[in-house]
Amino acid sequence: MLMPRRPIGVNKLARPQRRLVTSVSRAVPTLGRNRISLSLLILIVGLCSTARLWAQGKGASEPKGSFEALVGIWGAELTLGPFVRGELIVDGRSSDWLARIAGFEVVVQREKSAVTFTLPGGDGEFRGSVSSKGKQIAGHWIQRPAPYPYNSRYASPVELSEISPRVWRGEIHPLDQRYSFFLQIDRSANGALTAFIRNPEANLFRGRTFDVALKDGSFALSYKDERLEGTIEKNGSLSLPVLHNHPPLVFRRLDPDNAAGFYPRVPATARKYTYQVPVADGDGWRVASLAEVGLDQNRISQLVEKILAEPPSLSNPVNIHSLLIARHGKLVLEEYFYGFDKNRAHDMRSASKTYSSALIGIARDLASKIGPDALVYSVFHAYEPFANWDPRKARMKIKDLMNMTSGYYCDDSSDSAPGAEDRMQNQTAQPDWYRYTLDLPMASEPGGDQAVYCSVDSNLAMGAVRQVTGQWIPDFFNARIVRPLQMRSYYINLTPTGEAYGGGGMYVRPRDELKLGQLYLSGGVWNGQRVVSKQWVQDSLTLRSRFKPIMDIDVDHGYGYGWHTRPIHVGTRVVRDYYAGGNGGQLVIVIPELDMVVGMNGGDYAEARKFFRWELELLPEYILAAALPKSAP
Repeated sequence: MLMPRRPIGVNKLARPQRRLVTSVSRAVPTLGRNRISLSLLILIVGLCSTARLWAQGKGASEPKGSFEALVGIWGAELTLGPFVRGELIVDGRSSDWLARIAGFEVVVQREKSAVTFTLPGGDGEFRGSVSSKGKQIAGHWIQRPAPYPYNSRYASPVELSEISPRVWRGEIHPLDQRYSFFLQIDRSANGALTAFIRNPEANLFRGRTFDVALKDGSFALSYKDERLEGTIEKNGSLSLPVLHNHPPLVFRRLDPDNAAGFYPRVPATARKYTYQVPVADGDGWRVASLAEVGLDQNRISQLVEKILAEPPSLSNPVNIHSLLIARHGKLVLEEYFYGFDKNRAHDMRSASKTYSSALIGIARDLASKIGPDALVYSVFHAYEPFANWDPRKARMKIKDLMNMTSGYYCDDSSDSAPGAEDRMQNQTAQPDWYRYTLDLPMASEPGGDQAVYCSVDSNLAMGAVRQVTGQWIPDFFNARIVRPLQMRSYYINLTPTGEAYGGGGMYVRPRDELKLGQLYLSGGVWNGQRVVSKQWVQDSLTLRSRFKPIMDIDVDHGYGYGWHTRPIHVGTRVVRDYYAGGNGGQLVIVIPELDMVVGMNGGDYAEARKFFRWELELLPEYILAAALPKSAP
């Protein structure tokens, strides 16, 4: 979700919109639709999880029970799998085709060119098809959901090539489900100990500064009515329970040189930044220097140095994981921080809603019976009869879903709204989220120019593409967006019925995220190939509705077909941007007037006041000013 309005707000873990509880005693989000008992959860994690513990550094020999033994940086990382990965073989040499992976061997189901199989216990699933010449099998791997923090299935692409007559081989690379924690303990001016905990994946413990108490080899972190109790082990490590009903994690002391993920970069003392031109790696991006595209390198370097120089703290205003800039169709800046890199797919959160709009445009271009003025309930006629029928539903159009003006009672910021995303995802009575949405009560007449942030709108819009094309969305997405844009790894989260979720939460490489902005900036063309029509691009970037401000800095906030828009002030000049945006600071920003695309990913989940400023303040002060140096403040 882009716009959390509650004090804590919406934090997306497995699914793109997942509310995070505020109590440390309930530090794990509710499990929602794949709910399992806590006792089973403990058993699963205890048996299946592995922990990567950083090497122990200096200070581990401090006397047990000493205050000084606690001061410093500590870290632990929990890996929840999935453990089915690696080589996949499909053997079609006998009447019963067999699939082999990670010690499993199962029979493959075939229907014409389609091939599918499911591992015992739901440990994984494959959906694909054999090419016309029989040389490849292309499809998607669906990984088993982890109990937390993700709790969703993800579909990722896989291609198997024939290595012998009727034998195909490929590699499964599932989305790693990991949870990392950094504990910083300091001595305050009055001699007392204080601490904070950083969790990059979900921003757990945000806003909390704990008081630290020490007694007889144990210690406690206290914040208001919350309390975490740990022990100091004989080997100098700390044992601390940071996940509800999960055994304590073992924290090892970190030095600045090995605290990747806690500092923007390690070693932490290396704050001097030297700009380098991005590397062309065959993914379709042409590269150039900042100077070659008319950008002031000093101004851009100041922004990178600002990110690098910010000490880790709860108030860090630039908790940015990646920063990319393209101008005149060339990638000119590519920088990563806090342990991220170009090959690690990042959670786009609600920024991936914009793909729903793109898919509708592509489906319309293919002469499918869909378009902005198509009636929603006519597209979903197969779902008749509808519950909670309201005559206003008969007037709802596809464009109302894309503009977030559907009229459904679905405000994501409202606990009482039955269509709020958390409500839909936590309920188990209706696993088909298309039907759940279609049966929602109405709150207003569809259309108009007043947008209400409803993730169910975007998901239903993607569902409309499913209805009119008859194709499973991961396959349609792969054929119509991924391949033309030369994208690599991606992970699409699925609904309980196995459909792609269009409300957000897709994982994509930052270089590939940026291509979405470049595609629209180029009028629907990527490297000479038409992906979506120019008319659809123009229609999508047209201001069509507005959101009410959710805070004093949220001004002039407009919306098109899945694209947010604002006027941005750069000194005395005003330019308009369009951006795909998601909770935590996931941004793909298009500035048509400057022929520029900017991409950012971040970890400030549920802290909108922080990440809203990246587009409103950092963008004009450093990046746009680098293109308009005379107009800069």
